Amino acid sequence: MAVESERVGMRTVQRAIDILQLFDEGRPALSIREIATESGLPKTTVLRLLGTLRLNGLLWLDEHGRHLAGPALLRWSRLAEQAWRLPPAAGVILRELATEHGETVHLHVRRDIRRICIAQEEGPQSLRQVVRIGDELPLWAGGVSRALLLDAPEALLCRVAGTSPYGAAHLETLRARIEEARALGYATSHGEYEEGLSAVAVPVRGRDGAPAAALSFGGPSTRFTDERVRRFADGLRAAARELSLVGLPFEG
Repeated sequence: MAVESERVGMRTVQRAIDILQLFDEGRPALSIREIATESGLPKTTVLRLLGTLRLNGLLWLDEHGRHLAGPALLRWSRLAEQAWRLPPAAGVILRELATEHGETVHLHVRRDIRRICIAQEEGPQSLRQVVRIGDELPLWAGGVSRALLLDAPEALLCRVAGTSPYGAAHLETLRARIEEARALGYATSHGEYEEGLSAVAVPVRGRDGAPAAALSFGGPSTRFTDERVRRFADGLRAAARELSLVGLPFEG
């Protein structure tokens, strides 16, 4: 009975998290009907979970009766910002990299089968790739993903491939692209997520030698010529070595 109770409790927590994840910058406020439809949960379950989330300040009601992010998330946001803030020396490395090469720099970490942008330094170009801090993307494509998956176990690669539009058959392509990145010492991608966008990425190694993060340039493919890609890769590798020495906040 204790095991079943624990299972029910975990399911309830996951459902509450799933509801919170329905909100984003494009849809900051949602009605009960929208939440029920998007979550696929029974309306009675949705009402119970929404009541609990409101009670704890994680959701709030606007003047139209729609739900939006609650004030308690402000405290959590400050805690996350503090925990994931880069050391000053790391910020300098990213700024110098963006200035020297004229492209926007991103730093990503892996969360299970997705990657999250934790830092960004915009380049001087008016036309640039927009990736906001906190944005998540799947790992099945992109140079950044391959830099993060260089030492990934087979089981993880299978799960990542299964999330792609091509299904499990994408595993061979994923393996081949990771091996290419390993041989080159950097990973590239051109138009894999969005037509006209390219990226160059390298791993930032943690204390155990495994990829703790991925450092990358991203921007319009027209600026990512073979010659510039090689220069980008050299700059990224040097900066990644410096970041490894400085240390990353989530490694303690």
